[in-house]
Amino acid sequence: MKKLLIVFIGCITLFSCKKEEKKPKQEVPFVWNGANLYFLLTDRFHNGDTSNDVNFDRTHEPSKYRGFEGGDLKGITQKIKEGYFDKLGINAIWMSPIVEQIHDGTDEDTGYTYGFHGYWTKDWTRLDPNFGTEEDLKELIKTAHEHKIRILLDAVVNHIGPVTAKDKVWEENWVRTTPQCVYKNYETTVTCTLVRNLPDVLTESNEEVALPEELVKKWKAEGRYEQEVKELDEFFKKTGYPRAPRFYIMKWLADYVKEFGIDGYRVDTVKHVEENVWQEFKSICDTAYEEFKSAHPTEYLGKDFYLVGEVYGYGISGGQFYDFGDKKVNYFDKAFNSLINFEFKWNAKQLPSYEALFSKYDKALHNELKGFETLNYMTSHDDGQPFDPKREKAYETATKLLLSPGTSQIYYGDEVARPLIIEGAEGDANLRSPMDWEQLKNQETKELLAHWQKLGKFRKNHPAVGAGKHQMISETPYLFKRSFEQGTFKEEVVIGLDLPKGEKILDVEAVFKDGTLLKDAYSNQEVKVTNGKIVINTPYTIVLLENN
Repeated sequence: MKKLLIVFIGCITLFSCKKEEKKPKQEVPFVWNGANLYFLLTDRFHNGDTSNDVNFDRTHEPSKYRGFEGGDLKGITQKIKEGYFDKLGINAIWMSPIVEQIHDGTDEDTGYTYGFHGYWTKDWTRLDPNFGTEEDLKELIKTAHEHKIRILLDAVVNHIGPVTAKDKVWEENWVRTTPQCVYKNYETTVTCTLVRNLPDVLTESNEEVALPEELVKKWKAEGRYEQEVKELDEFFKKTGYPRAPRFYIMKWLADYVKEFGIDGYRVDTVKHVEENVWQEFKSICDTAYEEFKSAHPTEYLGKDFYLVGEVYGYGISGGQFYDFGDKKVNYFDKAFNSLINFEFKWNAKQLPSYEALFSKYDKALHNELKGFETLNYMTSHDDGQPFDPKREKAYETATKLLLSPGTSQIYYGDEVARPLIIEGAEGDANLRSPMDWEQLKNQETKELLAHWQKLGKFRKNHPAVGAGKHQMISETPYLFKRSFEQGTFKEEVVIGLDLPKGEKILDVEAVFKDGTLLKDAYSNQEVKVTNGKIVINTPYTIVLLENN
């Protein structure tokens, strides 16, 4: 009898153990539409090396937030190592350009300004010492990849930096200095200078040209002229491209792919350059990425190189096209994987409900934009009309941005309500104040950051959030599901918004079977599905339900 009892108990124990065994977790695939991207101005994020704060005698007193503030590559790497991005659920970082900037400053009617932002190139082949060294960049990429974070640099092909006493204009077969763009049609947007004193590269030209004399003198003084010319000779011989201005620049930009293994480029001023140029750029970058992967088979994250374009004014409602008035252009065609979506902040403000916003983006991304991505943002470095200029809707900003279909772009400081109106600042300097790390000690800021972190990590852990199919379960209470499938990976999540605080009874029968153990990633509570429903008591108005 005792033996039978022991065997019986053993069977129960074994059965119970098997029943409680959890299936091994599937490896979560990285999908760009499901990504949570962080955009930062390199100079404004964090100063990791005070020894490089002043270079090229940039000592003229700039206007408010129009000079270099000390942020650098080491500062970004430090924050990656500290886990700041991991806690925020970030799996891609886009940094403003880090190549060498003009040595002097200029006044564009908003005060004396240096090229701290990175968009005033002097030399594409060198990093600006204010941002750091090539070793710093290697360390940043290595560290980011260890944290499964992809790195996007910022590419400028359209123009060089302004002309100053220290920065001479390049030859007429390289750049134009007139006319200035008036944006009435395609030609007056492309074949012109963006603004006064910003020489426009002749990207339409196929004429073979010699190196700009400014670069020749600079490289000779630095003792690297012969090496740079040798590399150019090899590039043009290998590719067969003419020695036209755009191909020099594309070669220099592709070197950061080939030598450092960056994961992608965000490309500046796309609509101001002929569309065929971006097809050429994509091809050159793809080749460079394949060369990096061959040389470093264990040091890359993604199979393909990624290009996201800034077509200023593009919106998701245009589908794959941008309309110049007299001409429509498809920049996705053999060029960009994604475009920045300038419409999102308006949709977030003007559409009457979460459901209207989410269903609009679900429909667009699974129909006319299927196979491509859009980068949604609420705040940016050069958009003077952010969603929440006074930072009065910081929680709503996070909820709408991080739970919408498409790639989410957090602009540095969104997560801590960094001010966007600065006393004494003019124009876009208001949008570009330094990140204030002391602010994170404030209790109110900690609570806001926690909200961004919970939503960000949920998005990162579940590609269904940004890349899945959206379906409303109930209007009141507002409950919806997102479902995603890729290869053998399948998942469904349920999200509830604007729920009552305290006890919530939610019908999840459409997604989860009775007996399923769920976790609310917002409150960290576990619940069980009973009779198609869950009962959960939290002090929050949000639930983020996932299989436990």
